[in-house]
Order: sequence, then C-alpha cells, then structure tokens
Amino acid sequence: RSDIKTQYKLSVRDLKLSDAGIYTCEYGTYQAHTSLHIVNLTISLDGHFLQNEVPELILTQNSSSPLPDLSITLFDSNNNRVTPEIQNRSRQKYKVNLKKLKTMDSGTWVCQIHSDSPLINQNISFAVKVLGFQNPDLERKYAIVDSPVILSWDLNSQKIKWKKGFTGQLNWKQQEGVESHELLNFSITAEGQLHETKKSNNLLFEIPESKPESTIQVKLPKVHFNHSGQYQCQLEYERRHAQSKIELVVMKVSANPAGPLSRGASVTLTCQVSGPLAPNAYLSWEPANGTKMDIKNSKRREVKLEVNISTAGLWSCHLIEDGDKKISFHYHVEEASVWINNVIIGASIGGSLLAFALGCLCIISGVSWQRRRQRAKRMAQARQHLLENKTCQCQQ
Repeated sequence: RSDIKTQYKLSVRDLKLSDAGIYTCEYGTYQAHTSLHIVNLTISLDGHFLQNEVPELILTQNSSSPLPDLSITLFDSNNNRVTPEIQNRSRQKYKVNLKKLKTMDSGTWVCQIHSDSPLINQNISFAVKVLGFQNPDLERKYAIVDSPVILSWDLNSQKIKWKKGFTGQLNWKQQEGVESHELLNFSITAEGQLHETKKSNNLLFEIPESKPESTIQVKLPKVHFNHSGQYQCQLEYERRHAQSKIELVVMKVSANPAGPLSRGASVTLTCQVSGPLAPNAYLSWEPANGTKMDIKNSKRREVKLEVNISTAGLWSCHLIEDGDKKISFHYHVEEASVWINNVIIGASIGGSLLAFALGCLCIISGVSWQRRRQRAKRMAQARQHLLENKTCQCQQ
C-alpha cells in the first residue's frame, strides 16, 4: 500500500490503525524519525438513517507514543454545534451518541479534533443521510363534509439522493384501538421511481396521477363525516420503520327543524367536528351581520356547538386554533316566502276559528241536550202525578 513518490517521499494509501508508529528514513549513516498518529472515525449504520433514529459515533486513535487526551467538537450539516452524550470514553476510544435525527439533518457533518500535546487540529467530515417525511410527525388536516380533500406525504429520497430501495404503506383508522385499513402500498427502485398499488375499496379515494416526485398522495373526492381519523404513512428500510401521521378532522352543520324559517319560529343550528381537537382549539358561531354579542364560542376542545336563532340570514361556524381560523362552514338560514307565511297565518287563524266554532257547537249541543233532559224529567213527573190522581178517584 506504499509508493515512493520521489526520492525522499513515501506515500501510504488506505491507512489503518495498525499503521501507526515510528517511521525511520536512513540515508547513509544519517537517520530521520517521524511519528505517525492515526485517528479513525466510524458512524453507525454506514451513515444511512431513518428519521428519529440516534446515530452513534466511535472515534479511535493509535500512536507509538502515549495517547493524547482529545477534545471533540461536532457540527451538523447546518454548521450548528452539536453537544453529544459521551457514553464511553478512554484514551484509545471515544463513543458518543447524538440527538434524534430529522430529515433536515441530512448533509455533511464535521468532527473537529484537538489536542495540545502533541498538537493536533484535525477536521474529519462525514456524510449523514436521513430518510423520512418532510411532514411534521403529527399534522392536522381540516375539511368540510362533502368537499374534496387531498392528503399528502413528501419523502426526501430524491433530495438526499437515496439510492437504496425501501417499501412502505398507507393505513387509515378512525380512532385509537380499532382495526386499521391498508389503503395502498408503495416501493421505490434504485433509480428513485415510486410505484404505488391501491389495496382497499372501503373508502372512495383516488391516487392522483400527477404529483411531485417522492410524494405519496390520496384524494377523497367527497369526504364524509366518517372518513375522519388517523392516516399513517409508514416506510420500511432494512427492517426499520419511520412513519408520519395526518389527523383528518371533518366539520358538518345541521339545522333543526330543517327548511325555511317562518315568522315567529326558531331553529337550532349545530356545528360538529369529528375531533379530536388541539388543546387550544374551539368552535365559534358568528352571524354575518351581527355584533360581538351575537358570537357564541364553545369551550376548549369541545367538538359540538349549538345556537338557537329566530331570524334568517348567513351564519358561519369557525374552528379556531391559536387565534387562526383553520376552517369555516357557512350556512344560510332561508326565510319562508310571503305566501308561505300567509298560508301559515291563514291556517293558524282558520284553525282558531274552527276551534272556536267547534267549541260553540259543543256548548249549543250541551245546552240543547240539557233542556231536553229537563223537559223529559218534567213530563215524567207529570205522568206520575196524573197516575196518582186517577188512583185516588177510583178509591172514592
């Protein structure tokens, strides 16, 4: 592994720890000595990680003289200093663990080595590739019932030029503790081509044809209230897993009674979300032409809010989180037409008159029946009296 470059230069390739030692150059009776100090840096998993994995660095040194006490400083791909946790340290081997990695940590890292005696100032660069999703670990997506919605996960395999194959799948479940449904699975080739296969028909969803590279997407053309829940995209590489979740929250509004609002009547509007909500999220009903006094807010994390109204118009239900309106459902309460109101009023008056007439008829019938009863009673008394008089005459 050595070459004599010139008459006085020796080149050694692929240095190993065992190459450390004292090298002597002899020229006649003259001898020159030089000490070779070897430092070796290795990174776990050959520098290929999934997001949230913890890399391990091992720095080993070898020298013919007593080993120096090294100080190690690490810088990430953004040139930020990283403070590692030193697990095991000796003069010969330094073993450290780093923080959990994110996809943004991909790039070239630098290990800076320093020693005062002997004087050592050496920078060792090493590559770190973190495969994963550029989405947050848990993302919330809001949708109105019957509207279209697209759920998207962005992989960084193209960005970091990941040349090794991996597989994955997209699962959906409505809530914790229930069975999940596999919607699709995917795989990627060494050339970076993504292949997807639809696996389930229990949801009316589509796989969009046109989308960015290394992006997993599903489209619900008409989302239903029971389509809410957790959608988890998971990838697998060398029996290790990484995942990213999207929580789909669906909002719906209903009115009781449904239909146009007649004069003098009232209606109850109900705004409901599938939940769960963030701790600082709440629902709010707001009229289009109302005041702050007309606004009604729910308590934090409540998933249902009702409001009673007696005037027609536009009402809006907002889902507010951290002061921002994440989603709004606009509901127009129609006023009943004039002829409908007249019909209702006429029906009310007619019903009242009919009830009055029926009452009068009942009273007249009752009085007539009472009179007939009294007349029959008097006639019976008269017949009885007449019979008694005839009996007396016969006895005389």
